[in-house]
Amino acid sequence: MDKHPIESLMTTTMESLRDMVDVNTVIGEAITTADGTTLIPISRVSFGFVAGGGEYGESQARQKSAEATDSDIPFAGGAGAGVTVSPLGFLVSSGEQVRLVPAQYCQSVDRLIELIPQAMAELRCAAEKKQQKREGVTIPVTGE
Repeated sequence: MDKHPIESLMTTTMESLRDMVDVNTVIGEAITTADGTTLIPISRVSFGFVAGGGEYGESQARQKSAEATDSDIPFAGGAGAGVTVSPLGFLVSSGEQVRLVPAQYCQSVDRLIELIPQAMAELRCAAEKKQQKREGVTIPVTGE
């Protein structure tokens, strides 16, 4: 049995979509800076797909010709697709720290959430320095 024309129409469109959208579109190639920091772009990809068609012709011609096949009946069809790529932000890896830097800030709460790991690291460092000072260990100051 021959393929229906809509099948080849859908196959062609889906193959084209597959070529456009791959994993490198969502998670981009890593970029390493001179100081060793690695940046990885992250995007949101969404796409839609639609295909449709119909067979057209006189119904009497179909009834008269019992030997008519699907290829003898006129077919009209179409397919469409849309792709949206929205940047979300960057994964930034420097030293032992990995953080997400968003491309857009929606609210000030987003900024606070992003700063929590950095604030915790600074508090831990300050607590360690205070503990060392109590124990009588001298802490070297940079720039002396």
